[in-house]
Amino acid sequence: MKKKQIIDILQGIARDRGVPKNVKTSIEESLDILNGNGSDEEKIAHIISVLDDASNDPNISAHARTMVWNAVSFLEGLKK
Repeated sequence: MKKKQIIDILQGIARDRGVPKNVKTSIEESLDILNGNGSDEEKIAHIISVLDDASNDPNISAHARTMVWNAVSFLEGLKK
């Protein structure tokens, strides 16, 4: 797993001023999952689930939604 790349992508989204607070909370949860216990596949699947929920937030801008989708796409590519 390319943990540093995932962290960089998620932190980039969290730093964006156009991202709603509840989506940033989901990003923080994703980072906690990444640093937690479990296999890489389990972590990736859980993070994808959290980000998918965040992307469906009605308050998220198109730009922020696209960034979240890009992160999910990257994570999907890491699944084995």
